[in-house]
Amino acid sequence: MILRPLFRLAGAILASGLLSANAAFAAPSRPNILLIVSEDNGPELGCYGDPYARTPNLDRLAAEGVRFNRAFVAQAGCSQSRASFLTGLYPHQHGQIGLATWGFRLYREDTPNIPRSLKAAGYRTGIIGKLHVNPESAFPFDFAEIPQGNFARRNLGDYAKRAEGFITAGDQPFFLSVNYPDAHDPWLRQVDGLPKTPQTGRDVKAMAYFGIDPPEMREMVADYYNSMSRLDTLVGDLLAALQRSGKAENTIVVYLGDHGADMLRGKRTCYEGGLRIPLIVRWPGQTKPQVREELVSTVDLMPTFLAATGATPVSGLAGRALQPLFGDGAAQWRTHVFSEYHTHAAAANYHPQRAVRTDRFKLIENLLPDIINPGYADTNRKLEGDAIERGQADFRGGLPKAIAAASPKVRAAYAVMEKPPRYELYDLQSDPHEFRNLAGLPEHNQILADLAKQLNAWREQTQDSLLDPKNLQRLTAEVTAVKGRAAGGRIAWGYPDYFFGKEPAATSAEAPTKKKKKNP
Repeated sequence: MILRPLFRLAGAILASGLLSANAAFAAPSRPNILLIVSEDNGPELGCYGDPYARTPNLDRLAAEGVRFNRAFVAQAGCSQSRASFLTGLYPHQHGQIGLATWGFRLYREDTPNIPRSLKAAGYRTGIIGKLHVNPESAFPFDFAEIPQGNFARRNLGDYAKRAEGFITAGDQPFFLSVNYPDAHDPWLRQVDGLPKTPQTGRDVKAMAYFGIDPPEMREMVADYYNSMSRLDTLVGDLLAALQRSGKAENTIVVYLGDHGADMLRGKRTCYEGGLRIPLIVRWPGQTKPQVREELVSTVDLMPTFLAATGATPVSGLAGRALQPLFGDGAAQWRTHVFSEYHTHAAAANYHPQRAVRTDRFKLIENLLPDIINPGYADTNRKLEGDAIERGQADFRGGLPKAIAAASPKVRAAYAVMEKPPRYELYDLQSDPHEFRNLAGLPEHNQILADLAKQLNAWREQTQDSLLDPKNLQRLTAEVTAVKGRAAGGRIAWGYPDYFFGKEPAATSAEAPTKKKKKNP
């Protein structure tokens, strides 16, 4: 049994309002909820101003609802992010600090979550596509289809077909989560004729936050955009199915990406390229079409849904209901938004971080400063391999060359990422892509100190187990002891016990396996 009560968080409220109690925002009737989740993409959509995106359906959805321009995930990793928006908690609160594929899991199976709360409130609950959170039994969906990641993109038309069957199956209000495989690696140029007219490397440039744009990566970037275009068509089919059902006018539609792109300075980092996502909410009669600039987080989704449906409130949630931002007036909102990172696939990219950002500044605290971040080489190796597979045989070692040829500030940014200091401080107003670390400059000492204080207060309020150096040391030893991929999802991690003062039942980090598993 976990000794520390997991959901009885401290009563003091941060100045940001992050831990504020949720107000009740009752709608005239209980709405349905359609939650649409895409894989591994930031706000590379036309409605967010991306010049290469071809996303007319998502652009239309944004025009009909609220587009949150500054929305962020709790951690830029698949399982970690999904666990957070489903539970309304940060990874260090719920326990899913790494991929489910590698055996990372919630501390407790009885963790409150969206499907459990809405099911108790009389909703039919369904999921199409992967859940990717351990244990799956913690999420009591009534209906589950296409449970794998489906990165081969087989039978993509089934997502809308099965969704339509669920939506029209009865008159009881529903919650349905539809999880698409795009734009996860591998980035496939065309599947089942989608997109109809694929882009090539001649049509696109790399995302600005890369800081580099080697021609050898252009085909890869083009296929990332092709994946986004295919996603957009599939979302259009899904929304058409909802419209045919006659239930669109009483359905909250939420679209989000689970975190940023699996490319340079994106996924598996606390940079904007990893944390910032598209978030669109359409609720007919309740949302006014607009763009909001407030700092919002995916941990806000659970309190939003509980308030909208009249479900029983859950105490201790990390976020707050988004309803005050649905109208066109000003709202009292948070001034700071928080995020974190632990690992993804064990030792290959273990580098724990905590981060806070305001309207202007971002502070990242590296909990293991001044050592090599293994995720830096892991990402570069992966992307070089992808380019080589796409016919760029001479690109081996090309990323270091491209970085070496970049501007001094970009070279410095990659050096910081490879061997991070304790603090990284960025002025997002003058440096939106986080190329210049201001930590250590005397004129920014006070800003750093203020943000560090806010970050530490948030960690204390949310009972971050890694505030204890012994826990950090023990987690580091446990994770870095796992080498290679053979262990897969059969690792028996000890951290869910010793984080809370109890020795784990299994002392070995690795259990026998039958086959290798791919890191999703």
